[in-house]
Amino acid sequence: MYPRSLHASRLTLLLTLPLFGCRGAEAPAIAAYVGRENCVACHAVEAEESQGSRHDLAMQPADSTTILGNFDGATFTYTTGVTSTFFRREGRYWVRTDGPDGSLTEYPVAYTFGVFPLQQYLIAFPKGRLQALTVVWDTRPKAEGGQRWYHLYPGEKVDFRDVLHWTGPLQNWNHMCAECHSTGIRKGYEAASDSFHTTWTEMDVSCEACHGPGSRHAGWAAPDNVSRRDRDTTMGLEVLLRPTPAETWVFDSGATIARRAQKLTSGAEVETCGRCHARSSVLWAPYRHGEPLAQSHRVSLLDDPLYQADGQQLDEVYEYGSFLQSRMYRAGVTCSDCHDPHRGGTRVPGNAVCARCHLPTKYEAVTHHRHRADTPAAQCVSCHMPARNYMGVDARRDHSFSRPRPDLSISLGTPNACADCHRDKSAAWVARAVQGWFGPPDSSRAQYARAIRAGRDGAPRAGELLIRIAQDTALTAIRRATAVSLMPGNPVAGTLSALQTALGDTSQLVRRAAVEAIEGVAPDMRLRMGVPMLSDQSRAVRLAAVSALATVPAAQWTPEDRRSFDTAAAEYRASQLVNADRAEAHANLGNLALDLGQPDEAGKEFRATIRLWPKFSSAWIQLAELEWNRGRETAADSLLRTGLATNPESAELHHALGLSLVRQRRIPEALAELATATRLRPEYARYAFVYGVAVHDTGDPARGLTILREALVRHPWDRDLLQGVMSFSAQAGDRAAASEAARQLLELSPDDPGLRQQLQSLTQ
Repeated sequence: MYPRSLHASRLTLLLTLPLFGCRGAEAPAIAAYVGRENCVACHAVEAEESQGSRHDLAMQPADSTTILGNFDGATFTYTTGVTSTFFRREGRYWVRTDGPDGSLTEYPVAYTFGVFPLQQYLIAFPKGRLQALTVVWDTRPKAEGGQRWYHLYPGEKVDFRDVLHWTGPLQNWNHMCAECHSTGIRKGYEAASDSFHTTWTEMDVSCEACHGPGSRHAGWAAPDNVSRRDRDTTMGLEVLLRPTPAETWVFDSGATIARRAQKLTSGAEVETCGRCHARSSVLWAPYRHGEPLAQSHRVSLLDDPLYQADGQQLDEVYEYGSFLQSRMYRAGVTCSDCHDPHRGGTRVPGNAVCARCHLPTKYEAVTHHRHRADTPAAQCVSCHMPARNYMGVDARRDHSFSRPRPDLSISLGTPNACADCHRDKSAAWVARAVQGWFGPPDSSRAQYARAIRAGRDGAPRAGELLIRIAQDTALTAIRRATAVSLMPGNPVAGTLSALQTALGDTSQLVRRAAVEAIEGVAPDMRLRMGVPMLSDQSRAVRLAAVSALATVPAAQWTPEDRRSFDTAAAEYRASQLVNADRAEAHANLGNLALDLGQPDEAGKEFRATIRLWPKFSSAWIQLAELEWNRGRETAADSLLRTGLATNPESAELHHALGLSLVRQRRIPEALAELATATRLRPEYARYAFVYGVAVHDTGDPARGLTILREALVRHPWDRDLLQGVMSFSAQAGDRAAASEAARQLLELSPDDPGLRQQLQSLTQ
């Protein structure tokens, strides 16, 4: 299921939305896919184990042996009032539901998607598209609430006009799903005809999805290759994923936690699993097995609203990002230490899987878990891997393996596993109990969580806290990278130095976050900091450097550095073009062209964005700004209104139209648009600030000040709002209110002599 999040800001487009690509002029892969049949002869046990697993059944043709839902005339009525009917006709399975124009239409089901705890259905559309229905079948037993149709977005009104409607780009199998549900996928999009020719080597997640194309391995194993076999230590495999023997982990004398007998020398296994078990976007294709994930994917950091401030999963983030935070990951634990990669699920049931590395006499004792041994609360996962439901019924466990922290629930509002069972108790009650059992809680996680929360809120001292976290090498890289990513919004005296240090970090996640963070640095300094990153070993870092450096004036480049930039920019453009089916790719290309002073090329890309996704608000805004820059305000106004006709709930478009109307001196209309933007996006402080200033400056200073003060309740540390309240309160003669706002600003910027002087003048 695709989460509801409409990315509109330019920064989000460049840093968050998917970046895609092709291999361009690189040599083709040296191995070819050979199919499961060629693996079975030598790997019969693994083939038998994988048969019937969720990987094996990830995608299947729709027929009587694979369909699990009720197609005997069953109906489901959604909150939009649309009633979908599921039926059979002439040996095929059909659904009658709302199509792309909202009218009820009959569609044959082409494929099943998944098996447990839900099953989706794919519908074939013209031009090679497959679309995933968002009315799905709950495959759980009836006693557990299953055996029913339900909608993936309950309580919302997702109709044919909504970005999340099943016929739209966010439910498109070719882009959103195929890579991880089938083997050897080639998307095969043809821009000229706007059509897909998507192919796979196997429909499901088969052997070569993880182990890579097998032709070289099959040659290595051939009977006539015996004499040469010992010379190839790779066994002809694209990536070595050896099974984890029990003796890998050993207990030293007196130890209660095992250690890896030999240091892990490769992260290939976790990276391979991360390809499909991470919240990420594709950077490059085709995927090369065995390469670091950052060569092909941009993994999300612990951003809001994906993760809680303390790193717990929040949105649908899968497992990889959580696991990278864990002490287990740092100790060398891999996915197959706990999970059987062929059968799926854990290697052994219950606490036994944890007991392989955690001494049962200590950790399965009541003195540790403090609950009756025969209850669910005594299971390790209940406390250390709390579950959260996604797609309505799919409970996924947090893989950061953290301890319950009810004390952080009190101070930060983050969840804790204890509350999953003790719903009648307060966080304070739980915190007292936990502290009574185990003593004061560990301070390092609290420091991290408070720094991230402060950074997200723009609170006082956030900058110093984030620097401390970013430079704490005892923390995992993804946590340090997240702290780096928040530094631009919380600048302090040491920020630039900390970013320079982060650019040289051993982790590509930290380096990538640092490159993305320098975009607001002065051009000359940005050039010195960013040019070396154009040749970084990680593709994710190189592509981020292109975005960061694109606005540096041409006159400041040396010829050699400019050649490096041009090479990386070509890679960036290639990384978009393989996904020319996506509006985001064209928006990224348009922004790059805009930064490079190529307005005609930018306009072409923004128009392509709109053709693919008319609701893409920022593309309308960028086109309007191009017209404004040419002195065509009327044309800009017309573009914004056309965009609003397709997306009337877009706060971004209402705000942009309001600014256009201000420039046209149509003040009453402008204020109405700015007010609408503020109402639609109250979480965005900038809209409230602009609206309040506009009201203040156009004849109603009291009302303007009220708007800013009301917004400050939601955003108590927003610098613009505080500056506005200070200035407007002083103008109104309210020196006390102005002084209080100045004090708060000084908390945010204690080294600012101008602010200190303003505060002194207000308090004299």
